Amino acid sequence: MSKAAELAALIANVNKGSSLANKNFIINGSQNVAQRGTSSTGIGASSGYFTTDRMQIVSENTAGRLTMEQVADGPDGFANCTKLTCTTADTSIASNEALILNQNIEGQNLQSLKKGTSDAVPVTVSFYVKANASATYTIELKSGDGGSNRMNSHEFSVTTGWTRITKTFVGDTSQALDDDNETSIQFNLWLHAGSDYTGGTHTDNAWHTTNNQRVGDSNTSFFDSTSRTFFITGIQMEIGEKATEFEHEPFETTLRKASRYYTEISRADNNTAHLVGYVQTSAVARYSFHVPMRTAPSITETNFGVMYASGSEEAITSVDDITQDEQFVSFRANVSANLTAGQAVVLYSNGAATLTFDAEL
Repeated sequence: MSKAAELAALIANVNKGSSLANKNFIINGSQNVAQRGTSSTGIGASSGYFTTDRMQIVSENTAGRLTMEQVADGPDGFANCTKLTCTTADTSIASNEALILNQNIEGQNLQSLKKGTSDAVPVTVSFYVKANASATYTIELKSGDGGSNRMNSHEFSVTTGWTRITKTFVGDTSQALDDDNETSIQFNLWLHAGSDYTGGTHTDNAWHTTNNQRVGDSNTSFFDSTSRTFFITGIQMEIGEKATEFEHEPFETTLRKASRYYTEISRADNNTAHLVGYVQTSAVARYSFHVPMRTAPSITETNFGVMYASGSEEAITSVDDITQDEQFVSFRANVSANLTAGQAVVLYSNGAATLTFDAEL
């Protein structure tokens, strides 16, 4: 795109309600943040977040399995991308099967779309993709506030070289979005689907409520062969009818945004936090989040222990949530014995250990 065309597109988008900064509704579109790790294998038995932050794998009823990685193989201007590799094929597709790469977006971040009003604005989605072979997949926006779901989707083609895909979704004058911290729109990239989602006649760029029209008629199955790969980066969703240049932001800015949904303490051979003995079998600690979380998080502890006054260690058997909100959590680390009420202890890792706080949508 020429500079004149870029300027024209920017002006058109601003006129539609976009801003010059913070225009991207997608968090971690550059795939730079991966707090959980850079590789996860055997994915497909259940849905979840595995590597790159805010990118969820939604897997339903399929025998197919995949590896998800953050890799340093982006197009010009992008250091990283998310790579999916099929490791177990599934060529007998049941009607209720699905594989989706997804990001859920809070309603309070989407009010500028004016959805559900006569002034609803269009949005344009853009991203860079490549694969090991040509394929056709479907990009969908799905809203779920106010009762029945409403969906709008486009088919797109993938080749073996990096290509920027741009798709514009018309404004939706139905179903206003709730102004809260729950999911109002799902960004869904369909990679595998059964007839429950493909059985109807698909039409690009039309809001509807019919489940079997969600996925394009020509959609490829990512699970059709163990040779399948899929790479994506530079994901942007912005107001307007034209895709503008991807909004790169500092790493620390992206990390702060991602930490609203997931954050962790990860240590190896280190004293991490101070606690106070509560009774002989537990100690309590207060941990303040450096970024307020979306909601009170769930806590998971792996391989931490506590070191008490004598310099000895006790393995943590479990972690209980005592008090928590978006700003802090007070938790109890339970051990077998040997602590003294009122004495200081430290959270200690003898090797790789994590304490995670999860408030994902």
